[in-house]
Amino acid sequence: MPNPVAIFETSLGTYKAELFVDTMPVTAGRVLELIRAGFYDGLHFHRVISGFMIQFGCPHSRDPCSPRCGTGGAPQGNLADEFPRKHKLSNEVGTLAMANTGQPDTGSSQFFVNTAHNRQLDWFRWFGRIGRHPVFGRVIEGMDVVERIEAVPTDETDRPQTPVKVIRVTVEG
Repeated sequence: MPNPVAIFETSLGTYKAELFVDTMPVTAGRVLELIRAGFYDGLHFHRVISGFMIQFGCPHSRDPCSPRCGTGGAPQGNLADEFPRKHKLSNEVGTLAMANTGQPDTGSSQFFVNTAHNRQLDWFRWFGRIGRHPVFGRVIEGMDVVERIEAVPTDETDRPQTPVKVIRVTVEG
């Protein structure tokens, strides 16, 4: 059975991403669960770093001016890190990876789209687990929209000066 595809309708356009539930069932499964619950609808990208990544998924970002943007997670709490020895997926351009606080097992609902090949974030390139980000999906359509989001001007905290909203996320397949 093919992996599900998430459709991200944003204020700057729509992109689609395959979610790797076949190889990353815990991480991709959490994101899929949150999508189906409508958790991501109405949130804003709260961290955008050109040449690195675009990030969203914080429930506090519903208000893009909230000082708490980037500090919240899913009502289900944190996930155990998923590092499958069999599937070593690198943080390549267009991949989706779970964000965390830099400590083990702190991923929840926030994730990012890599806009550069961020090898330094690959969990399998280092001996420890701290600060590594497992890849659980890939943009398959609309990378130009991701690049448009990446290009928005930001303030000194990497927050877009003009908010970029995720209007709705739906799933096909």
